[in-house]
Amino acid sequence: MSKLEIALEHLLFRSRWLLAPFFFGLMLAVLALLVKFFKELFYLLSGIFSDTPEESIVSILTLVDSALLASLLLIIAFSGYENFVSKMSVDDHEDRPAWMGKVGFADLKLKLIGAIVAISAVELLKAFVAAGELSSNVLGWKVGIHLTFVVSGVLFAITDAIADRQKKH
Repeated sequence: MSKLEIALEHLLFRSRWLLAPFFFGLMLAVLALLVKFFKELFYLLSGIFSDTPEESIVSILTLVDSALLASLLLIIAFSGYENFVSKMSVDDHEDRPAWMGKVGFADLKLKLIGAIVAISAVELLKAFVAAGELSSNVLGWKVGIHLTFVVSGVLFAITDAIADRQKKH
């Protein structure tokens, strides 16, 4: 190998650190989501005696939605960092999530689509609780979009299963 080739490969390898700010930015997004979560929690608690049951349900589902999205961002940031930038040196920490270091790109893809389907399901449930305020057209679009996510998730899973089976043969 020539010196130029070695230098280019080292530079390319070191460029993986350009991804680190993206993953740090996702942690900032979790922080922003936390602020929105507490804002919604405040609205829920302040309206506990005056809100209708439907309003309370929508507020609770919004909290669930926020928690799912924050978890998704954390999974993407941790596994993306470990897969593409550098291993985290917290192996001996008792609170290290069991999945850390074990989520490959294919697993990350499936977790991502699974979380998107779950978030979409929560949004769809919120829409059905508030169905009186939405037109049939809007509800139809929401169902269609959710089904698109579900079908995409199933197709991703099938594709990965086929790829795994081909690797074993």
